[in-house]
Amino acid sequence: MSSKLLGSIEAGGTKFVCAVGDLNFKVQAQTSFPTGNPEETMAKVIDFFSAYDISAIGIGSFGPVDIDPNSENYGKILATPKLEWRGYDILSALKQRFKLPIFLTTDVNASAFGEYTMGAAANVDSCVYFTVGTGIGGGVIQNGEFIGGLTHLEMGHTFVKRHPDDTDFEGVCPYHGADCIEGAASGPSLQARTGLRGESVTEEHDVWAIEAYYIAQLAFNTRLNFAPEKIIFGGGVMQQEHLMSRVRSIVEELNNRYVDMPSLEEYIVNPLIPENGSATVGNFALALRALENNGE
Repeated sequence: MSSKLLGSIEAGGTKFVCAVGDLNFKVQAQTSFPTGNPEETMAKVIDFFSAYDISAIGIGSFGPVDIDPNSENYGKILATPKLEWRGYDILSALKQRFKLPIFLTTDVNASAFGEYTMGAAANVDSCVYFTVGTGIGGGVIQNGEFIGGLTHLEMGHTFVKRHPDDTDFEGVCPYHGADCIEGAASGPSLQARTGLRGESVTEEHDVWAIEAYYIAQLAFNTRLNFAPEKIIFGGGVMQQEHLMSRVRSIVEELNNRYVDMPSLEEYIVNPLIPENGSATVGNFALALRALENNGE
């Protein structure tokens, strides 16, 4: 089994990242390309993996996507804003070409599993991973299993209390305006307020106090609702240490000594896997799980 190869598909709304790795989850080959229409995009995916003798594939997909194996829509992209992909059966497209075990989950679940496997949560039994970028999503792991029931979680649409200096902002969520965390604190919300992408906004700008207020609410509510051993924030918006410091400070204020928490510098953290590789590692690990569950 030591010579087997695993496949990873990070199916993002903007781009696909495909990789082949060994059983130690080290990348052996990788490619990426923009997300086009389903047919042309999946043709590139299949072409890439056809060059390798892979034994299983893990997919972390943008959503919403049906990840329930017992559902009649299992494997299909659901009500995504990317209209060409609505109703597309990403799982069947792969199974028609590759007769091997495939594990399908969300992109943020894949990142969560990567950090749980060999990243910031590798030494604990539970974690919550958030990505804060173009959108906001979250995945929860408890004892090696994803938390979810009817569907995968939609933590990016958790409602938040408005910042006192942000009451006039209309938000960027088409469903909830600025009342949910995605509408109030995703990357597009920063651009809507400032006219700049997050990486171009100076550290001194007042918008960061607003951003931290919302992210801190998400972190504190996560501590109360799930009590995980680690809370991990990934995504482009969270790559600034000053923002993480603000978030930790506000979480401490919100808690007001109510529940016990570890040192916040060790509890609310960034991913440890470098080069945005959390989802790739997670997909490799989930592919291996699928392979082992298949008796191989």
